[in-house]
Amino acid sequence: MKERSNINPDEGNAFGRTRASSDSDSRPFSRILQEIVTHLTEIVRSEMRLARAEVRADIVPVARASVFIVIGAVFGFYALGFVLLGLVYGLGTQVAPWLAALMVGVGVAVIAAVFLQVGRSKMKQASLKPDKTIRSLQENVTWMKKQAR
Repeated sequence: MKERSNINPDEGNAFGRTRASSDSDSRPFSRILQEIVTHLTEIVRSEMRLARAEVRADIVPVARASVFIVIGAVFGFYALGFVLLGLVYGLGTQVAPWLAALMVGVGVAVIAAVFLQVGRSKMKQASLKPDKTIRSLQENVTWMKKQAR
């Protein structure tokens, strides 16, 4: 791990160009204000990039959970169809075919319940809240408050 004393603050860092020094008093106020606005603009842009990346990363688990929910819903519709078919057979003939259709319907309903439960649990685990961006924004606000003093 590099030590901070070995890092040149002016290399590859837009913020390093405005570090405090004894000659900072010779800069005009308009220049200082312009640099502050430039840095704030860059901070906001980088926070937006971070938020976009976080949301994209969080959408993948939601999409996967949605697939399970859709599959569960399809099986649920089939279960309803088989249960209704079983009722039709039961009312129409009052023989063994309705029992077979009812058992198939209950089996499909169990499968649908499993898929729906898996989808719900995966949906609860997914979070679309950009935690890193919120934390970074809070750190930036704290830093700016300290700089304003």
